[in-house]
Amino acid sequence: MEYRLRPHPQMPRIYLYQDPVDFRKSFRSLAAIVEQELGHNPFEGALYAFTNRRRDKIKLLYWEDNGFVLYYKSLAEEKFHWPGGEEELVSLTGQQINWLLDGYDLGAMKGHRKLHYEATF
Repeated sequence: MEYRLRPHPQMPRIYLYQDPVDFRKSFRSLAAIVEQELGHNPFEGALYAFTNRRRDKIKLLYWEDNGFVLYYKSLAEEKFHWPGGEEELVSLTGQQINWLLDGYDLGAMKGHRKLHYEATF
């Protein structure tokens, strides 16, 4: 049986920090980015994702009741497909953060176009 330590797919608030960060930063420094640069309270239970300049590492920061949880993944050969954009922060779903951890390019994942009809005939 295979076990994985992953964010729950129903996790309500997940944010991707767009700029790469120095991965020598500890949970305290990452929490300071959340608080000072983003204006969020890092103790409110949201999950924050950070990556390095080469996009081959990811850190997830989460406050859990009485302490920070820091998830760190370093890829051996690949790179994470970090979503582009001009926003400093991108909001994701629990499923999307897991897809990102699995190596999927979220920007390339487009569903069928939505249709709207007024009548059946």
